[in-house]
Amino acid sequence: MRAIRLHEFGPPANLVYEEVDDPEPGPGQVRIAVSAAGVHFIDTAIRAGRRMGPMPLPDLPQIPGREVAGTVDALGPGVGDEWRGRRVVTHLGPASGGYAALAVQEVEAVHALDDHLSDAAAVAMIGTGQTTMAILDVAALQRDDVAMVTAAASGVGSLLVQAARNAGAEVVGAAGGAEKAARVRDLGVRAVDYAEPGWTEEVGKVTVALDGVGGEIGRGALEALGVGGRLILFGLASGEPTPLSAGDLFRRGLTVSAALGRVVDQRALEVRALAAAAGGELAPLITSFPLAQAADAHAAIESRATIGKVVLVP
Repeated sequence: MRAIRLHEFGPPANLVYEEVDDPEPGPGQVRIAVSAAGVHFIDTAIRAGRRMGPMPLPDLPQIPGREVAGTVDALGPGVGDEWRGRRVVTHLGPASGGYAALAVQEVEAVHALDDHLSDAAAVAMIGTGQTTMAILDVAALQRDDVAMVTAAASGVGSLLVQAARNAGAEVVGAAGGAEKAARVRDLGVRAVDYAEPGWTEEVGKVTVALDGVGGEIGRGALEALGVGGRLILFGLASGEPTPLSAGDLFRRGLTVSAALGRVVDQRALEVRALAAAAGGELAPLITSFPLAQAADAHAAIESRATIGKVVLVP
């Protein structure tokens, strides 16, 4: 099969499109003919040789990619024949192997796909979508909230914008650049461009800020909170944490919560995310690249040139 492999940590160009042996499913596993593979910001960090969290860097060579959707084309021992030919989606976890024409996974970890859900949308929701559900559980958005979302044109950010809108909250989506701000407006909410000076003044006061950027943008989100406001942190796209102190919290009675890193039932979140997309409640924004151009996809993510979830199509 054709796959992307990383032989040495470094720049995007180190992702090589090459021929490798077909994987074979073991006991309790299925093999998936991949039609869509998700690309995550974490993939770019690992490729560069930076550890993300407690997990060690993988042994090389490695086929990156943790989210795939496609059709089951082979069964391992002990797997029922009803799985053959089914459209499925799965999160491969640390094992990776998604940037390829074929991938294997434990049958209990796959989800059969609804006919109304495309493979690309399913890949977005199995990872980005389940993360969104975890953030929403912490945020507990209400109809009387005025919610601000940073990186609002990103995969998670655009889903949070839609969920906040669906909850009846007034929503302000903050994104970097005119094109991204325009895509946020297309979601039916007010948008501001934080590449422009004075963007925080356009936001006004909000009751809850959901921040996946950190750094100066995250600080701007904190400053937009009114008395008793809630800051929900879920990412560091800027590479830096949001600067804050206990004094910031005491002066206005703010609360700060880290949405991720908690013990959660990941499969339950995946089920909820897929159901929300299949039912039309959430529609992931997607930027697609051919599998052979995975290096371009990584470079685009690192330069913040993408909108929504990045998906590779073999």
